[in-house]
Amino acid sequence: MSYKIPVSVLVVVYSAAREVLLLERAQRPGFWQSVTGSLERADEPLEAAAARELHEETGIDAARGRLERWNVANTFEIYLHWRHRFAPGVTRNTEHVFGLELVERSPVAISPDEHVAFLWLPWREAAQKCFSWSNRDAIRMLAERAVIS
Repeated sequence: MSYKIPVSVLVVVYSAAREVLLLERAQRPGFWQSVTGSLERADEPLEAAAARELHEETGIDAARGRLERWNVANTFEIYLHWRHRFAPGVTRNTEHVFGLELVERSPVAISPDEHVAFLWLPWREAAQKCFSWSNRDAIRMLAERAVIS
């Protein structure tokens, strides 16, 4: 059996107007999130994983915008109902946060195996809609980044 690697990426996709793309999970209706996914190989570069997951889940090519690693990593406990995907004894995952800034909203082609809907929302509304605390916190970072950029 091939186990998932307990290292993942979270990609906050947003427009210059700070509208954030959210995806509704197929297996968990009502659970909204940014692009997220695990590394496929232990040696897969984080940037490559972020670009791959972005394209797989939305059809968006990272080259259409500015993909940036935010140098934020969150470690959290893996939900019990998902632990069977990981090697025995693995209980924690480390998630690395990225942002993809687009000039404007981009057309989205969701992966129906993973998601059933998408929304573009102002960043505050998007943060409130996320089920994941790490995703919510990453979206809130956009306000700080707007001042810095």
